[in-house]
Amino acid sequence: MINKSRRLLVGLFVLLLVDVIWVSSSELTKYLYQQASFEKPFFSTYVKTSMFTIYLLGLCFYPPWKDYCSTPSKYMHLETDVEDDHIQSEESSGALSPPTYVPIKWEEKQEKCSGSESDDSSLHRAVKFCKLAEVRQMSASHASDAFWARLSYHASIKASHIARRAANKLSVDQVAKIAFYFCLLWFVANYTFQAALAYTDAGTVALLSSSSSVFTLLLAALFPAGAADRFTFSKLLAVIFSIVGLIVISVSHSTLEMSIPLGFLLPLLSAFLYASYLVFLRRIVENDEKLEIPMFFGFVGLFNLLLLWPVFFLLHYCRWESFEWPNKHQWTFIIINGLVGTVLSEALWLWGCLLTSSLIATLALSLTIPLSIVADMVLSSVEYSALFFIGSVPVFFSLVFVMFLNHHENADPVCTFLRRLSHRESRISEAELEQRESLISINEDHEA
Repeated sequence: MINKSRRLLVGLFVLLLVDVIWVSSSELTKYLYQQASFEKPFFSTYVKTSMFTIYLLGLCFYPPWKDYCSTPSKYMHLETDVEDDHIQSEESSGALSPPTYVPIKWEEKQEKCSGSESDDSSLHRAVKFCKLAEVRQMSASHASDAFWARLSYHASIKASHIARRAANKLSVDQVAKIAFYFCLLWFVANYTFQAALAYTDAGTVALLSSSSSVFTLLLAALFPAGAADRFTFSKLLAVIFSIVGLIVISVSHSTLEMSIPLGFLLPLLSAFLYASYLVFLRRIVENDEKLEIPMFFGFVGLFNLLLLWPVFFLLHYCRWESFEWPNKHQWTFIIINGLVGTVLSEALWLWGCLLTSSLIATLALSLTIPLSIVADMVLSSVEYSALFFIGSVPVFFSLVFVMFLNHHENADPVCTFLRRLSHRESRISEAELEQRESLISINEDHEA
């Protein structure tokens, strides 16, 4: 089990990798809508989400998942408040199974004593043995105790840690139930993000979607999953810094105009739904060791595949999105974008969130804006003003600052600074009052 510092570093690396994948996925989606002439947000989201079912192949071929389905957890929690007499009575009654008798197979050739000690009288003496053997089996609990007792100290510590992790894992039924609760929330959040790309550019969508950090801060304060999610003034300042940096970047970026209001509303709705999905899921699943993330997304894809296909008829007959089967060229972009931009990236993003916190995950999402603009500079040779680089500084600073706060769960340096400042002002005011009183008394004595 890795320590907290390494968890944060690994989580940050995973989230940065997800940012790169999402920027590439957004550009590929934009290309699919415009150059490939397939502007079908619901169809694309449905197909890419259904690809999550690939993860369910692990139930057939991945041995640990197969064990989850066939056998329960072997780790047992021992109760310490049980009386000794009760334990002894259970041990005496259930330690061994009822006897069973098994026939013994004797070899035809029996070993005999040495020739010097044998005589003729030994031929008339013989010992008859029973042809049945009594067999008793040890109970499963006692067999487990005997197994642990035979292990060395270090082996028992390692085996106990593995057993505890296996016992803390959610069962397949529990993972499926959680996936059923969150499948529609995740789908709508992803669909609104994909639909927004049809109305405005990827940079603007990423900018508005980064407001999920504000929603995450508020929701995590109302529904905290742990001490790292509680509201602090330091986190609020970090979110404000991030938003200010994004505004500065947006000023330097010349594609903020939106012809249709949906291009503004859909990313905000997506940001709120993503924040709700992260906060409430992390409230149920405290850490990454409890949930099999690929299995979770596998069930999400399965439920969306089974439940959302009637929506095609609704959208088609309402003329919101006419149903059209993509050609081979369009299928290639949809499948590549689905496997990398959805199946892989979403699992990595949720893993990074469980390794760090929901606020860090949403703040890391803000990095997609400068990364998308850097991609334009590299691929399209687009030049940007110095405001872009100035605005990127508070975005990175806010992410690093929140990671520092997450490492020190009870730290709130902004609140501590404000308290010290208020105490200092109160002390100065008290000193001024004392000085005034002393001056007044001196003047009165002088007049007298």
